[in-house]
Amino acid sequence: MAPEALEERPLRSVLHPKTADALARHLDLNTVGDLLEYFPRRYLPRGELTQFSDLVWGQEVSIISRVLSVTTRRLHSRRGSIAEVLVTDQLAPEESLAPEIDDAGRLDALAGSSVTVPTGPQGNTMSLSFFNAWTASKELAVGDHVMFSGKVSEFKGQLTLTNPHYAVLSEPGALDGEAHDPDAPLPPLPVYPATAKYPTDRIEAAVRTLLEKVDLRDCHDPVPGDLHRKHGLPSIAQAYRLIHQPREDGDPHRALRYFRYREALVLQVILARRAAVLDAQRTKAYPAIAGGLLEAFNANLPFTLTSGQKRVGEEIGSDIAGERPMNRLLQGDVGSGKTLVALRAMLQVADGGGQSVLLAPTEVLAGQHERSIRTAFGELAEKAGVVVLTASMPAATKRRVLADIASGSASIVIGTHAVLAEHVSFAELGLVVVDEQHRFGVRQRHALMGTDGSPVHRLVMTATPIPRSVAMTVFGDLAVSVLDELPAGRQEVATHVVSLANHPSWEARLWQRAREEIDRGHQVFVVVPTIGDGSDDADVADDSSTDQEGSGRGGSGKRLQSVEGLTATLRSLPVLSGCRIEALHGKMDGATKAETMNGMAQGDIDLLVATTVIEVGVDVPNATLMIIMDADRLGMSTLHQLRGRIGRGGHAGTCLLVTEQDSEGASMPRLDAVASTRDGFELSTLDLEQRREGDILGDSQSGRRSTLRNLSVVRHAKIIEQARADARELVGNDPQLERFPTLRHAVVEADSQENTEYLYRG
Repeated sequence: MAPEALEERPLRSVLHPKTADALARHLDLNTVGDLLEYFPRRYLPRGELTQFSDLVWGQEVSIISRVLSVTTRRLHSRRGSIAEVLVTDQLAPEESLAPEIDDAGRLDALAGSSVTVPTGPQGNTMSLSFFNAWTASKELAVGDHVMFSGKVSEFKGQLTLTNPHYAVLSEPGALDGEAHDPDAPLPPLPVYPATAKYPTDRIEAAVRTLLEKVDLRDCHDPVPGDLHRKHGLPSIAQAYRLIHQPREDGDPHRALRYFRYREALVLQVILARRAAVLDAQRTKAYPAIAGGLLEAFNANLPFTLTSGQKRVGEEIGSDIAGERPMNRLLQGDVGSGKTLVALRAMLQVADGGGQSVLLAPTEVLAGQHERSIRTAFGELAEKAGVVVLTASMPAATKRRVLADIASGSASIVIGTHAVLAEHVSFAELGLVVVDEQHRFGVRQRHALMGTDGSPVHRLVMTATPIPRSVAMTVFGDLAVSVLDELPAGRQEVATHVVSLANHPSWEARLWQRAREEIDRGHQVFVVVPTIGDGSDDADVADDSSTDQEGSGRGGSGKRLQSVEGLTATLRSLPVLSGCRIEALHGKMDGATKAETMNGMAQGDIDLLVATTVIEVGVDVPNATLMIIMDADRLGMSTLHQLRGRIGRGGHAGTCLLVTEQDSEGASMPRLDAVASTRDGFELSTLDLEQRREGDILGDSQSGRRSTLRNLSVVRHAKIIEQARADARELVGNDPQLERFPTLRHAVVEADSQENTEYLYRG
């Protein structure tokens, strides 16, 4: 382990104990490294003022303004005084200099007089109030440039800040204590993430003191010197100076180039080392066998495989034919035929005497897979030994299935989390296929091992297209295969946004449109966000794509549509009289859900009202219309997944995205984007750009802060690619990083289950 670094020293060893204690109490900053890594969230240009027109009510802000007047008066209702400071976002004319105000003049203001600015352009003005006004009246003078920090509120119809924290910036360089060259550009002013009790200027003062007292050259830099020179990166000491005390606008960007690369390098070294460990493991090989189940299945296919299915099938087939355990991510858009590719791999394993498990996230999907696999296999289903295992199965049936799995007579096992139970024993497990992998954590994904504890081949499938930069970061230890074309026969799905705020009468037309499809012999899905009228009954609570920020009701005040409420409403509508209407949601018991989906698949249900439980895997070729109520509550990827449930047969489909928002609603750009394209990769990129980085990595689900602090897997793809190539070369030449102890220390510290579980989630 590398020797103790400067960053690991407690702040109390460098700063005044009261300052160190306050930083720990208010910001949870305890070491030198904690404070050095606490970067400004933005920079304000000195010499420029903040435009008041940009302020938003309720927002925590730090603004720079010019003082026009300072007025104080006694309070009538209670003891004390109030100072009213009028500020402007307009710079003073160069020829009009603010008068000099001495201390006596400032103190006189407490007696009830006022100090005002000479006449001239004022721009937008704002009145700030200070109760118990001694300090503000003493320290604020006309003409001062002041940084005020506080929450924007409203008084008498005007925006204001009440009792804001402030720091006078009248003198250029006042905060860094240095004389400033009047001809040089003014350095930008850092603004830190702050709290009401510990504002940004106090953080800046603590950082300034720290930088004065320590030698940053003692910091441990995990980036090897060769890579600094290769990519033209500043040293770690220079980077800290540039980020905390920039002299010009470009300095923070230079610093962030280093910090983003450092973050990417550590992450990619973790992934490269994991990949190297997997690469050294060995398992049983399952080469293709002539005259086996796979050959028979291929011969009986009623259609021709797409070129993508052939290519990906060859990649997977080659992997499982070798002794090196396959660890592959198969991503493909909705309806691209991923399950068929996985089935062919499972048959190849069965030909070699092994067993395969297909893990599905829900019992509905597990049942759907069983039916579709038996249909696809035909008479081969019995030879392959296809079984399904779920938690809700009757006890006798479950015992029989468990016995078939243990004896090896069941070669293809389809199941949910129940398959992961300790009492499930396999005769020879060779392949694990994880469908919709984002529903399974890392422990679940790696729970199934060979009979002797050896690794098995693993195929992870996702229907959510992932941009390459995200795949490199989140799935850096997996090989990636992409299915980017749809099989022949898949129909177009036209998508339209329906704003009930702009067109209230269209709601009745929705159900007329549904009746028209039913009268043509087709079926309809209606998707809603909640189960019942209670706010706690939301299936979308399990949906990581739910849009929480853009879910406003557009001022309508209406409740969200629910399965129970809308099902009752639709059954009472004359236009849908005689239609077979049923409901489906995640809180139903497994048998009821399976029965409902079977009824939909077999054509016994005309209209199904459901939550997003139908998002993945439900196959109803006769469904041609999907109506998604409160569509603004869902992310773009989820909407795209839902849309993929229709148009799967020989008929074109229509998807209606219904919202209570008007044309100016916050979510309308997302809904319009979904309506404008069926390219899942394009939508995925747009979705990731609009969502928080923590959502990309799954941290909102885990409840932990994102491990990625400065790096964006969407915006910094080039940096990730550079770091990935460098990491693989470093690990290839020095697997234990013995030549790079500082890098090794950073990697070991970062590579803990708690910090990096997100690497295994989508």
